[in-house]
Amino acid sequence: MILDKNRGPQIMGVVNVTPDSFSDGGNLMRESRINIDSVLRLVSQMIEDGADIVDIGGESTRPGAKTISEQEELERVLPAIEVISKEFGIPISVDTSSPSVITEAAKYSVDLINDVRALQREGALIAAARTGLPVCLMHMQNQPQNMQKHPKYTNIEEEILEFLIKRKRACVEASISPEKILFDPGFGFGKNLQHNLQLFRALPKFISTGQPILIGISRKTMVGEITKVKIPSNRTIGSVAFALLAAQCGVAFLRVHDIVETKQALLVLESIGLDKDNQ
Repeated sequence: MILDKNRGPQIMGVVNVTPDSFSDGGNLMRESRINIDSVLRLVSQMIEDGADIVDIGGESTRPGAKTISEQEELERVLPAIEVISKEFGIPISVDTSSPSVITEAAKYSVDLINDVRALQREGALIAAARTGLPVCLMHMQNQPQNMQKHPKYTNIEEEILEFLIKRKRACVEASISPEKILFDPGFGFGKNLQHNLQLFRALPKFISTGQPILIGISRKTMVGEITKVKIPSNRTIGSVAFALLAAQCGVAFLRVHDIVETKQALLVLESIGLDKDNQ
């Protein structure tokens, strides 16, 4: 059961079957097709490093990313899900906004629908409800193509909380149980550095809703802006620092690229007992 409130923060490993993701785009592709052997090696290493769940995505949502067809997304995602579900026992999340991908992925051993568009794409909410799976609703201002063009908020935490609660209400009306709904504030999705920092400071407000909180800050531009590190793969230390602080706040899922480093940091946190209840 991935939504176990008695567990500490779970590590979600990122598996991008895309040619253009900001950090590792193309690593799992060969001539525009998924490289199954590379996927298996990556996931095997993730499990060894301590991942609790893997998140499979076939659409790049980096700033300025181009849209792809649902068929193209299906051709990227389904082979990865199929081989991972057959070879490993690790829970699987599918990172998608597309109704057909939601429907087809649910035919395999998928445990979570993770949607950066909060099931707002036409048909996505109905498709997700029919699967009976837990869903993660993320906030994004505008779309990947233009989300970083002068994002503006009056009160960022209140606006995002209101959005997520509204989307939760829509999910419940579509017969998705409240206990199966996660929130993701959407760090870096239509937010500048100051927005992201203000949002991070407000994490306790999101946790107080009672919904499990998932965050993805790993290797993002906000980490690079703070640490002055331009290459995403070199942002490990800053990314782990954010993960550790988020764990202390009580988030349920940490979506990360650097699994072994994040796992070690969480083990240290656990060993000294410095969690959100003991501060």
